Amino acid sequence: MKTNINSIFTTGFEAESLSYDYSASIECLAHPEKPLYNGGIIQNPQLNDGLQGWTTFGEAKIEHRESLGNKFLVAHSRKQPYDSVSQKIYLRKGLHYTLSAWIRTTEENVAVTALVKTSKAYKFGGAIYAHSNCWSMLKGGLIADATEEAHLYFESNKTSVEIWIDNISLQPFTKKQWMSHQRQSIEKARKRKVEIEVVDEQGNPLSNASISVTLNRGGFPFGCSMNKNILNNKGYQDWFASRFTVTTFENEMKWYTNEYEQGKENYNDVDGMVQFAKNHNIDVRGHNIIWDDPKYQPKFVYSLPQNQLYPAVSKRVNSIVQRYKGQVIGWDVVNENMHFSYFENKLGNDFTPKIFSQVHDIDPPTTLFLNEYNTIEDSRDGASSPPKYLQKIKEIQGYNKNIPLGIGLEAHFPNGSPNLPYMRASIDALAATGLPIWITEIDVESQNNQVGYFEQVLREAHSHPMVKGIVTWTGWNPQGCYKMCLVDNNFNNLPAGDVVDKLLREWGNTKLTTRTDQNGFFETSLFHGNYELEITHPTKKNYTLTHKVHVHSKDESKKTRQLIKLSI
Repeated sequence: MKTNINSIFTTGFEAESLSYDYSASIECLAHPEKPLYNGGIIQNPQLNDGLQGWTTFGEAKIEHRESLGNKFLVAHSRKQPYDSVSQKIYLRKGLHYTLSAWIRTTEENVAVTALVKTSKAYKFGGAIYAHSNCWSMLKGGLIADATEEAHLYFESNKTSVEIWIDNISLQPFTKKQWMSHQRQSIEKARKRKVEIEVVDEQGNPLSNASISVTLNRGGFPFGCSMNKNILNNKGYQDWFASRFTVTTFENEMKWYTNEYEQGKENYNDVDGMVQFAKNHNIDVRGHNIIWDDPKYQPKFVYSLPQNQLYPAVSKRVNSIVQRYKGQVIGWDVVNENMHFSYFENKLGNDFTPKIFSQVHDIDPPTTLFLNEYNTIEDSRDGASSPPKYLQKIKEIQGYNKNIPLGIGLEAHFPNGSPNLPYMRASIDALAATGLPIWITEIDVESQNNQVGYFEQVLREAHSHPMVKGIVTWTGWNPQGCYKMCLVDNNFNNLPAGDVVDKLLREWGNTKLTTRTDQNGFFETSLFHGNYELEITHPTKKNYTLTHKVHVHSKDESKKTRQLIKLSI
C-alpha cells in the first residue's frame, strides 16, 4: 500500500481498499481507546510527542499532561467558547472526512463540539457530552468544499471548564472509497452466498440445468408513507403494493385525526388502511400516539384544565394501542419530544417515559420508537444530536428498563449537499446502544439536485449494517406531496420514483437466470428474502421444478453459505 506524500495537501489515506470503521463507544471510559485509523492525517494524534502539531486557538492556555501512563492535551484558562486547542490540517475538495476524538472535562455533562475553520466557514464536525472522571468518544464527519488549509479545534460554551483531548483522528476517503464501503457493507449485512445443487432422481449432478431466481419479498423492509387516498384508488393501490413491504400512515393515526371532538373517536380510515396493508403483506408502523408539538393537538386539548389533561392523554393511549396492538411492527410513542415539550411543560418531566411504559404495558412485544428529526441529517441542530438522543434513551430506560426501545430517525434532509460522513458517524454512535435503528420519514428539501441527494441518502441508509428498515416520506396526494413525489397523478414515475425503482432492482428485485456447472452447482450472492426458483433441464422435457427458498442472514452456526439441494 502506498501513501501520497508528494503534495502539501497530504491525503493521509492509503489504498482504495481502506475499510471504514463502524465502531463507536458510548461508554465513558477510564482510559481512551486508540485513535481510529492511527489518527489519519492528524499529527501526533496520541499526544506522545508533547505539543507537537498542536497550537492555541483563541486565548486559551494549553499544556501537555500525563496521568496513569496516558498522555493528553489540556486547554484551560478559557474566556470564550472557542478558546481551545487546534491543529492545522489540509483539506481536499470533495473528500469525505470521518472525525473522532476522546474528550474529558473538569465538570460533569459538558457539551464539547469539534469544528473545522476554513477560509469561508466554520464546519461542524461532531459533538459529545463530556464528563469529569472518564473519557467520552466524539465521532462525526464532514465533506470538504474546497482544497485549502484549515484548522480543527474544539469548543465549549462552558468557559469555566478545562477541555482534555486525546487520541484524535481525521481520516479522509475519496467518493470512490465511500461507495466501496457501501458495497462491502451490503454484501456482508444484506446478502448471503447461496449454493444450489441440482441432481436427478438417482442423486447424480445435472449440468446445464436452467435456474430462474425471482425475489417475491425482500428481507430488508423498504417502504413509503401512505394516506387515505389509497382506499378508493386502484391505481394508487397497484403502484404501492407492487413495490413496498412497509408503510407509515401520514396523518390518519394522529390524535387530532382520530378524536377531532372530545369523546368522538373515528378510526374508519385507519381500519381500512390497516386492512389494505394486511391484504398485501405490507407491515405498518404505528405513527403516532402522542405528538409533543403544541401546533398539532386536538383543539379540545388546549382548553383542558391540568387535572383533566392526563386522563385525556391516557384515554387516547389506551384507545389506539388497544385497537391496533399486534397489528403494527412498532409505535412512534411521543413524537418529536426532543424538540417540543407541550405535555412535559404541563404534566412533568417524566411524562415521556410514563407514556412509553403505558404503551409497553398494553402492547408488550412491540418495539417502541423515539422518533426525531435532525439527529443524522442536520448537524447544526443541537436539540436532537446523537449525544442528546442517547441521553433521552437512558432517561426512558432508567424509568423502565424492560421497554423494547427502537431508534427512529426521520431524516428530513435540508437544503444543501448531505453530509454523509456525519450521517454515517451519527448512526455508528446510536448503533452502539444495540437498539434497532429505522429511517422513518426520509426525504430531501426541494432544491437543485434534490433527486440526486435523495439517492445518496437512501444508499447511505441502506448500506449501514445497523439500519433495520427505511420508510420514505413521499406519500402520493392529488394536491401534492410533502416535499417530494415519486409519481404523478396518473402513477407514472417522476425522477424520484425512478430512483426508488432503480434501487429496488439493485437490492434484489431483478429476475436472475443462469445454468448449473458440470457438477450440477450454481453459486451466487442473494439479498435476504423469499425467492421462487424455477428449474428445467433438457432431459426433463415439458417439466419445470418450482421451489420456494428463504435466504436468511447467517444462522447460529455462523455458516456464511446457504446450501440448497434440489432433485429434478
